[in-house]
Amino acid sequence: MVDITHKSNTLRTATAQAIVKVGTEDTIAAIRNNTVPKGDVFAMSKAAGLLGVKKTPELLPDCHPLPIEFTGIDYEVEGLEIKVLVTVKTIYKTGVEVEAMHGASVVALNMYDMLKPIDKGIEIHQIKLLEKKGGKSSFQDKFRRDLKAVVIVCSDSISEGKKEDKAGKAIMAKLEACGVAIQDYIIIPDETDEIQEKARHYQAAGADLIIYTGGTGLSQRDVTPEALRPLLDRDIPGIEEAIRKYGQDRMPYAMLSRSVAGTLKNTLVLALPGSTNGARESMEAIFPSVLHVFRILKGARHD
Repeated sequence: MVDITHKSNTLRTATAQAIVKVGTEDTIAAIRNNTVPKGDVFAMSKAAGLLGVKKTPELLPDCHPLPIEFTGIDYEVEGLEIKVLVTVKTIYKTGVEVEAMHGASVVALNMYDMLKPIDKGIEIHQIKLLEKKGGKSSFQDKFRRDLKAVVIVCSDSISEGKKEDKAGKAIMAKLEACGVAIQDYIIIPDETDEIQEKARHYQAAGADLIIYTGGTGLSQRDVTPEALRPLLDRDIPGIEEAIRKYGQDRMPYAMLSRSVAGTLKNTLVLALPGSTNGARESMEAIFPSVLHVFRILKGARHD
């Protein structure tokens, strides 16, 4: 199965349809009057559809088992056609499109099975996805602008040439994947004055985003949060919470990180962990959705 461990839970919704076309009006009447010999067609087929949704990963080998938190099955009758509508919801890392389509298929097949003794002209048509919400495409920011970012590595050992920077490069890779241009990339020691000076300098130079990596731990030289917080006009604790929650779900020491997020005028300032995995996972936790902040800073209407 596809690796989805890097994704975050969101509300996922999908609606699928199947159309069952019967041969005569008498069949529709038998369904409505509950005189079909095999029983209540709508009720039995709904029950079959609920089982079909739940059992999707047992039958389709690449489907992830996931918590089904709502399934709704509705019918619309028009002439000789019965439209089956199946809506499925979950709060999870991957969508429920296949579950909805499988449910609609099973409903239609069960209707066929129940009706075939009285109608030899039944057909199943148009099993398809009608709508899905909640995945990456649902949260793409439609406001387009050219964003420029500066990545600043805070590390005594890297600035002295004793270690190679990997965290900063991981951050830049994610920024580039999100369409954010790299305005500058520098390495500095863990010095409060220099950390502050770089934030002021790059904000004045027009950087939309300044990302520090390193200095967010608890050693004596980890001073990035103390250096940055006095400069920030406003904190954004939700970003910090999202970073730590994402990290804590993956390893037990993420709670010790002191990540920072806030604004310096119209520039977003982030301070992320200095480990490669910590930096990469922090970026995965908040990008690209964090870029929505630039719509708000720009003054666009908040939906």
